[in-house]
Amino acid sequence: MSKKAAETGSGPTAASAIEQNFPEGKRLINDDMARRMLPFGDRIWVWLSRASWLRDWLIGMSEKSAPGVWMIFPCRKRYIDDKVAEAAAEESLKVVNLGAGFDTLAFRLPALETVQVWEVDQPVNIDAKRSRLKKILGEIPARLSLVSIDFDHQELGAVLASQGYAADTKTFFILEAVTQYLTEAGIQKTLDFLAQARAGSRLVFTYVRKDFIDGKDIHGGEAMYKRLVLKDKSWLFGIDPEEVADFLGQYGWRVVEHLGYEELAEVYVKPTGRKLESLAYERVVYAEKL
Repeated sequence: MSKKAAETGSGPTAASAIEQNFPEGKRLINDDMARRMLPFGDRIWVWLSRASWLRDWLIGMSEKSAPGVWMIFPCRKRYIDDKVAEAAAEESLKVVNLGAGFDTLAFRLPALETVQVWEVDQPVNIDAKRSRLKKILGEIPARLSLVSIDFDHQELGAVLASQGYAADTKTFFILEAVTQYLTEAGIQKTLDFLAQARAGSRLVFTYVRKDFIDGKDIHGGEAMYKRLVLKDKSWLFGIDPEEVADFLGQYGWRVVEHLGYEELAEVYVKPTGRKLESLAYERVVYAEKL
């Protein structure tokens, strides 16, 4: 996995925290824990964004530099929340959040209050999150396991097993904004692990379109392409949307939903009355293990 990926760990959580400064009914996600999870510098910006003019300026600048980038963070988290809550209501599931960063899913979702959760990420993010949680809560809850890994060189199954995860457990797996940072080797190792999942397990993951990574069609995301693909070389892997079902099928997974952000905006943005652009080069998949 690109080391640059570790530097993005707090970005989505910062967006969720800023969303809390919108009035009820206007925010895209409810997440009281988000601000507390952030490093001090980010918490200052969240505090300052209580002023509506500064909040609007911050969002406007992000939309100007990368149209559609603001709504992806809270909307994909809302989608994941809905799918996890739906699955947890139906049956007993464990949760494995791969590339969790500073995500607060284990705390913001009531359905997970008694569910065992494993959060997996690069050591720098796991160490920072462990330190932050200890400051906030005093100790790490027993139901949460923070797991360090190098996705490209370590076996995910073995690392999780060392932290008490049983491979025969029906599990909800999450890969939010992870796949584009993985090398081919990292993708292969991750999918080989997911292929061993118990039938009935669930998976939500986001991916970047292959034509964006290849530069054949950047879908209006010129600034992001220049920075993340050409300059930083941190986005490495993409998938052709038409090949997603076959791609997952070879590992025993069936696509249940395959959505773009225009579709998510209809569900999560439209009811707020806010006007935010949608991103075209990233998509979301919900799948079930056969």
